[in-house]
Amino acid sequence: MAVVVALLVELGLVIANVADRLFFAHSFLWTDEAARLALSILAFIGGAVAYRRRDHAFVRVVLSRLPQRGERGCLALADVVVLFVSAITFVTSLEFIASSWDELTPILQLPAALIALPLPIGLVLLMIYAAVNLKRDHGRMAIGVGLGFALVICVAALTRDIWLPLLGDDAAIIAALSLFFVAILAGVPVGFVLLLATATYLWGTGAASLVVLPQTMVNGTGNFILLAVPFFILAGLVMERGGISVRLVQFIHALVGHMRGGLLQVTVGSMYLVSGLSGSKPADVAAVGTVMRDELTERHGAAEGAAVLAASAVMGETVPPSIAMLIVGSITNVSLGAMFIGGIIPAAVMAVCLMVMIYVRAGSASRLPRADVRTIARAGVGAILPLLMPGLLMAGILFGIATPTEIAALAVVYGILLSALVYRELTLQSFMRIVIDTAALTGVLLFIFAAASSFSWTLTVALLPQRLVALLQSVGDSATIFMVCSIVLLILVGVLLEGLPSLNVLAPLLLPIAGKLGLSELHYALVLIIAMGIGGFMPFAGVGFYVCCAVMRCNIETASRAMLPYLVVLIGGLLIVAFFPWLTLFLPHYFGFRG
Repeated sequence: MAVVVALLVELGLVIANVADRLFFAHSFLWTDEAARLALSILAFIGGAVAYRRRDHAFVRVVLSRLPQRGERGCLALADVVVLFVSAITFVTSLEFIASSWDELTPILQLPAALIALPLPIGLVLLMIYAAVNLKRDHGRMAIGVGLGFALVICVAALTRDIWLPLLGDDAAIIAALSLFFVAILAGVPVGFVLLLATATYLWGTGAASLVVLPQTMVNGTGNFILLAVPFFILAGLVMERGGISVRLVQFIHALVGHMRGGLLQVTVGSMYLVSGLSGSKPADVAAVGTVMRDELTERHGAAEGAAVLAASAVMGETVPPSIAMLIVGSITNVSLGAMFIGGIIPAAVMAVCLMVMIYVRAGSASRLPRADVRTIARAGVGAILPLLMPGLLMAGILFGIATPTEIAALAVVYGILLSALVYRELTLQSFMRIVIDTAALTGVLLFIFAAASSFSWTLTVALLPQRLVALLQSVGDSATIFMVCSIVLLILVGVLLEGLPSLNVLAPLLLPIAGKLGLSELHYALVLIIAMGIGGFMPFAGVGFYVCCAVMRCNIETASRAMLPYLVVLIGGLLIVAFFPWLTLFLPHYFGFRG
């Protein structure tokens, strides 16, 4: 309930602030402090609620190949790790709050520690939920796994002075990264793996107190622009369940359904449009997939439908609004507005590549009857109001009417009015379910973001940026080699870190290097986002790919085989975007952005 209240109250404050500025030329100066508290509640208490709902992302590629008992053991270990990491972070968070209690916020003059207070509350909830999961789901196996884990921890602590020096000067970071990969492949949720690796490094080096762990987590969620994340997710879910996405899909169906590979072409076009309403890829996939599922399954098969959905979701990563863009904009100096404008053409290039491939592979039997002019006109009229949403969003950015966060809030209001008053498909009860789902999904994303902030701090302290520069210099300071290596790295790390955390960890490290090599940071950031998307929707391992299979209700192995040719086309489209910067920079330069 606290998470829902925080989300709705902050939505109301942002809208009130916009109205106050537009009509009275006045702004509420304290909204930034309120936003930080709201984000803290959403990240830490919302993250705990999401864990109870089993919404936290984890890598299944190894688990799915283990015997049943081995899989159960890994799942029990995951809950044990969550309990352990939450306990460590809880203890250090109390110390952090005590040390910062005398600090006051600039405007409201409240204790700054209040903003961090949701962290220990969320950690207590996580410990309770983990203990309940262990008892309810794993029984006696939980006792064995827990004792084994405790024994390993004790032995490692008692013998640290023996084995740590054997690993050399980089012992702590080697241990942290090794533990990171083992825990990821064992199925531990991504956010808790990042915290475990960070705690291991701090424990192994003594470079800083473990208090750094809660401090960097809280600071990682303190950017006002991150409020756009829950607002765009909320707008996307309202769109999906309020009848907006259906009208967009019907419009695209009328326009391109008669082409070869008709329904697959409709899926790509629909995902492009729908991505312009919601920054959340799961929301986009659900919005289009649930509408198209039955027809796709009947004409092309569920596996082919899942593959096209996944490929189209990757394409949509740079269609504004995009949560990936919001993440990069909040942790780097790249202009968010420039990214929103610059992402339109790269996404169109990816969409054209996919549609050409579908056209070549499809037979003439895959065509649908051509819609007549009256049908197209009727579908077009029905799509006018939904299409105003991305239009208003882009206008707001280009003319500086509002910040991305404020535009996201206005998009929510527009979606609610459209769904409830015009289409009459959104009730109060369904809206509250949407808000709860938004809070849970936001909790997952922001918790991972907070944990990734800690891990990114660890990599910085371990001098990873300098090592990347040295490695780059060893291969000749080539911008081309750097671009190719970056793409490969982001795809691989995107698979392991569920996409967005890979950007949070690597973007601040790689973007300055790209700038020194003469690459446009704006262009490079969008290339990273697309590469991350490919990793997130990679067959067998990418979390996004599992979402597509779940929406289409199809077998993962069959869908993975169907995805392979689309994967080749996506990588080809990414290389086109990467080595033809004009495609990215034309629109931002035209509208006065530089980067």
